[in-house]
Amino acid sequence: MLQELNRADFEKVYALMDESFPPDEHRPSSEQEALLDDEAYRILVLPAPDGEVQGFFAVWEFDACLYVEHFAVNPAFRNGGVGSRMLAELLETAGKPVCLEVELPETEMARRRIGFYQRSGFVLNPYPYVQPPISAGRNPLPLAIMSAPRAIGPEEFEEFRRLVYTRVYKQS
Repeated sequence: MLQELNRADFEKVYALMDESFPPDEHRPSSEQEALLDDEAYRILVLPAPDGEVQGFFAVWEFDACLYVEHFAVNPAFRNGGVGSRMLAELLETAGKPVCLEVELPETEMARRRIGFYQRSGFVLNPYPYVQPPISAGRNPLPLAIMSAPRAIGPEEFEEFRRLVYTRVYKQS
């Protein structure tokens, strides 16, 4: 069962984030931890019985949608259905559309990741999207937006992009 992050466990989650995402896709530790003071930002973890973190979501709760900024499963728990179960629980409890960014389907790994999300109920939306730099010194990334339980329309996409650009990436 997903649980709110105990702030004392932030370093465990950040270590998994750092291991799972390239530098252009996550902030330095101090910036990431500071987000926990933002009422819209939460980290949800799936704890293991031994206190280890099986996986986590870093999410932004907006009125219109739940934006999944990061999702990772601990390598020790991969390929056992943990990620699928985590996504199913998140979708079941969100109560609103869930959106996330994925790499463009240009590599085998990106296509596999998109397929994983599609099997979990996500739809790849057709709108062009560029993730602004996540932090100073980081690069913008061309990405795609997936949503569940359905595709989002052009107006919903523009509202999503506006929210994410202003609230998450601090772009005007």
